[in-house]
Amino acid sequence: MDSENVKPVRKTKEEKKLLRKQIKASHTLLKHEGINTVSQPTKHLVVANGGLGNGVCRRQLQEVLEGAGNLVSLLMPPNKPYAFVTYASSDDAQRAHTLINGQQLECQAQVVTLYLSFVERVSCEQSECAELPPGLVVLEDYVSQEEEACLLQAVDWAADDNATANKALKHRRVKHYGYEFRYDNNNVDKDKPLPTGIPPVCDPVLQRCLKDGHISVLPDQLTVNQYESGQGIPPHIDTHSAFEDTILSLSLGAKTVMDFRHPDGRSVAVLLPERSLLVMKEESRFLWTHGITPRKFDMVPAHYTEGPVAVTSDPSNLTLSRRSTRTSLTFRTVRRTPCDCSYPSVCDSQCPPVIPDSAPSAPSVPQGNKDAFRLEAQFVHQVYEEIASHFSSTRHSPWPRVRDFLLALPAGALLADIGCGNGKYLGINPEVMSVGCDRSASLVQICIERGFQAFVSDALDVPLRGATFDACISIAVIHHFSTQERRLAAVTELVRLLKPGGRALIYVWAMEQEYNKQKSKYLKDSRDKENANPVVDEAEHSMKQSPLPKPAPEVSSTEVTPKLSVHTNRTAFNTQDLLVPWHLKGGEKNACQQGGGSSTDAPKTPAPAPVFHRYYHVFQRGELESLCSLVKDVQIQTSYHDQGNWCVILEKGTK
Repeated sequence: MDSENVKPVRKTKEEKKLLRKQIKASHTLLKHEGINTVSQPTKHLVVANGGLGNGVCRRQLQEVLEGAGNLVSLLMPPNKPYAFVTYASSDDAQRAHTLINGQQLECQAQVVTLYLSFVERVSCEQSECAELPPGLVVLEDYVSQEEEACLLQAVDWAADDNATANKALKHRRVKHYGYEFRYDNNNVDKDKPLPTGIPPVCDPVLQRCLKDGHISVLPDQLTVNQYESGQGIPPHIDTHSAFEDTILSLSLGAKTVMDFRHPDGRSVAVLLPERSLLVMKEESRFLWTHGITPRKFDMVPAHYTEGPVAVTSDPSNLTLSRRSTRTSLTFRTVRRTPCDCSYPSVCDSQCPPVIPDSAPSAPSVPQGNKDAFRLEAQFVHQVYEEIASHFSSTRHSPWPRVRDFLLALPAGALLADIGCGNGKYLGINPEVMSVGCDRSASLVQICIERGFQAFVSDALDVPLRGATFDACISIAVIHHFSTQERRLAAVTELVRLLKPGGRALIYVWAMEQEYNKQKSKYLKDSRDKENANPVVDEAEHSMKQSPLPKPAPEVSSTEVTPKLSVHTNRTAFNTQDLLVPWHLKGGEKNACQQGGGSSTDAPKTPAPAPVFHRYYHVFQRGELESLCSLVKDVQIQTSYHDQGNWCVILEKGTK
């Protein structure tokens, strides 16, 4: 046949459309994740839209991939919208590329389209096995299926009686036996036992716990919680003064993942299988918070051996597990004497609530990095874990000049929001590829539920590749760092993320709330002084609840460590380093508290609004510019005062 008569095969309209989408997916992977695809066939493929972040479970994807050839490995990084695949040969990979490209999967009530591209090699970080908190034990299959059915049947949710203190809480249903746990004061009334003690159907399980050495005395209080899919319980520590050391909890009906967090920031996610027994003793009971993030799917190991399972980020062994109705039976022993545990910093017996006549002195201005870390842990990081839900509900309107900055970014630009809060700014410009991070896991979870890409991170050490982003924003974050060195480090980290020529927008709270004879909105708006929050709070980091300190006295010139004063809301500032009160209406606190639950779950009974104290360093005129000038290879494009905030736009040099 004459080669001149051979006509090239024309692609159909559908084939051309598929190719365009595949190329677009490759470009997105490169921009977002730094994943370089290649045109020549290899044994390795990246599957765009085939990740856990898209709701694709491992078994579902694996079945599709195995139909195309000899599959060697499937790596699914946590919360990412892609997966990596390795076949035994490049021929198998090319067959998969041909057969699966453009194929649709129905995942979690949505349809995703898979786009495959070749890569030279697969590189995923393998996480180390996380250690469980000391004193924590998870015993699988501790009750049989028959025992599980009997225990669930014994809980009569239809009965609304005082004998079991049946409650319909905000996030779950709850019953108490023996003693009622009161959510208004996070304690039990030891002189008022309930008419109904622990049901006899629990006796065989408790006797087994006694025989196995998990407890030394039989418990006298039981709390039954029922969680529907999407429900959870905020992080908390069971009140020291209310209950003795060991706490037992049975998981019935379904499995879940419980998050444990140490005060120093370490966290471990622990899988609680159906019919398992959780035993918390000593450090895990007294020091670590535990909670369940409200969501409909958990990331869990696809395969695991016997014994307690800490959920790691191992991409070779992660999948999604849909939550279903779970009932927990938590057994505790009411304490009759004050707690004398080894953790006085979190013990309400050893550090009892403050009475007005003996209020503690305010914390000192930090003199070094260790002091700063402790101050920020208490008065910055932890509070948003407690108030994230309420905080998010008040943060919805973007600031006009921040919005203008974001809308001016070109289509396809990469944006990092460092201290993204509830993600208010992540969706402003739909033409921009946005990612956010925040120190508060609860706020990050809200971002994820809203469909945004976000992760937990400290603003001083963001795990993103440097010189990658076209723009970064830091709105109401840097004023929460309590030393000059840490504030400088935060700006430096922001600049590190920028590409040469990239720009950063920074907002901090200003000491000058009246500027050019104009009062800021913060000073003008006096309608709700008690619950007033700084206007700048719209995207700030988490802060810690504390007893209301006495205002610091005037500091003499001989004092080495001045005390922080408590600011009066809606008034001018008298000092740069201070604590700003936040009165929660209705006591809507939601995490990191002591108690058998959370006050967000409390029945609708009037209770005093808790007060949270947040550390701020308010910036004087010129201070933000001076700070930014210390960062190498950066220029200040513009600076301005915006409604009580000092603001700068920086540009990274093009060297």
